[in-house]
Amino acid sequence: MNELTIMTLPNDAPLQKLQFYVTTAYPCGYLPKKLAQSLIATPQNLVDGTVYSGLIQQGFRRSGKFAYRPHCERCQACVSVRLPVAQFRPNRSQQRAFKKHADLQVHIVEAAFHADHFALYQRYQQTRHALAPDGSPHGQDDMSQYQQFLCQSNVDSVMVEFRAADGQLKIVSVVDIVEDGLSAVYTFYDPDDKASYGTFSIVWQIAWAKQLSLPYLYLGYWIADSQKMAYKQQFQPQEQLIEGVWMA
Repeated sequence: MNELTIMTLPNDAPLQKLQFYVTTAYPCGYLPKKLAQSLIATPQNLVDGTVYSGLIQQGFRRSGKFAYRPHCERCQACVSVRLPVAQFRPNRSQQRAFKKHADLQVHIVEAAFHADHFALYQRYQQTRHALAPDGSPHGQDDMSQYQQFLCQSNVDSVMVEFRAADGQLKIVSVVDIVEDGLSAVYTFYDPDDKASYGTFSIVWQIAWAKQLSLPYLYLGYWIADSQKMAYKQQFQPQEQLIEGVWMA
């Protein structure tokens, strides 16, 4: 990795202790034939809940213990988006999805390895995605990738389970709790059901943020030309981070 000095970070003392590095180029997981680079905050042990709360306001996200944001030389396609939850009003489709699955039992558990979570994750990935959450191909090391990117965290992270009445696991959402909101890290669910689990999980997280009196739900990055990201535009109103400023 190449060292890069960043001059636009706020003057918060905890953030001033960080260094930032740019990764080497790797295949973009969202735009075909594109290469991507990420800006990584180090050292990892200093990126605790307080520091990460400052970083996420600047467009950083978390994968495992790594805090990163896109830093591509010739591409600005990734746009950080967040929802001001007090202003959110579900549309008819979102209302139907929430009502349809409202009987699921919710359990909030620690962000750690759970065998039934991993089994559901594998089924979801094999059906829905060819890539792991970090953009790498799935392979024999799926379990280590899963643990590294979804089970490890230096911040306040939980796994939200949604189970049917018979106890069958239907959805798992990995969620970070930051100072001004919730951050939707990753959600996976039963791919065989004819359901609206993805929509339901976001509406549920919005409702949870309201219960916690937190103003925002961070949805990560939106890319206009990526079909995988299109669902995020269904949740309105939302704010986008443009040149360092959150704009409606």
